Amino acid sequence: MLVVYLALIFAFSLLLVKATDILIINIKRLAKTTRLGEFAVTTMILALATSLPELFVGITSALEGTPNLSLGNIIGSNIANLSLVIGGAALVGGALNVRGQFLRRDVFYAFLAGSAPMVLLFDKTLSRIDGLILLALYGFYYVIVFAERKKPANSEEEEEGMVHRLLRRLNHQGGGKELAWIFLGVALLLFSADMIVRLASRMALSLHLPLLLIGLFIVAVGTSLPELAFELKAIRAHNPGMVFGDLLGSIVANGTLVIGVTSLLSPIRIQAFEEYLLATMVFVATFGLFYLFIRTKRRLERWVGIVLLGVYFLFVFLELARA
Repeated sequence: MLVVYLALIFAFSLLLVKATDILIINIKRLAKTTRLGEFAVTTMILALATSLPELFVGITSALEGTPNLSLGNIIGSNIANLSLVIGGAALVGGALNVRGQFLRRDVFYAFLAGSAPMVLLFDKTLSRIDGLILLALYGFYYVIVFAERKKPANSEEEEEGMVHRLLRRLNHQGGGKELAWIFLGVALLLFSADMIVRLASRMALSLHLPLLLIGLFIVAVGTSLPELAFELKAIRAHNPGMVFGDLLGSIVANGTLVIGVTSLLSPIRIQAFEEYLLATMVFVATFGLFYLFIRTKRRLERWVGIVLLGVYFLFVFLELARA
């Protein structure tokens, strides 16, 4: 049965990737139609779109009374993004040059957002109030980093705001076909995420493993595939800025929006504290290593990708050894 569970989880993870690909393609087309600009697409829309698998896994796990699966998924996804995803992208795509303001501000904000749930979990419980705090932090990040950086071309649009511009341009220029495909992608995401949660729960019971561990690895890797696929495409298109924008935006969305919505639906109480503690320490250490590389080298080279991949596999070994 273990092989069957793994095969089914892999199959539904592929469906997650396909559904996310449908969303990304049509969101990009919608952004082009509404002329929101590349920055808004990369740092807000695409980062959020590639975090939709984690969001739907979080919603379905909360509704089914297993929110620890989502907690493990979020921490595991953020660790995978900082090591497996960006490390694999650097290894396959070669050197990634680091440019722009994000060294001084965006990385710091992303670290705060990714660490926020861990700080709130000091009492081993993430309540609905904590969920509201995380959602407020997501709004803070959006306002500070996104809305204030991309200034519209004319004063009328500056006063109008991004959301109103999107609705007005959508109304005047069309986009119904893209919206239809987006709804289809969301439906596929809901279905595949629900199946992954059910299969992971049964697998955890059959192996007598905590749901946190299943979420940390199997589900986390599956739901991180959209980020890996997008970042590989961005590297091949010689656009490293989109790689870092998607990476940081996904970490923020996972650590605030996704886990915030999950804890609102079903408060989280840690059931495997030692495994959780090790995962949080690995997240902090991996983020510190990532920041050190981009701060000192101003680029991520292939050997850095190998180091980051090594960190992830060391994390897997340590967690499984404790189990």
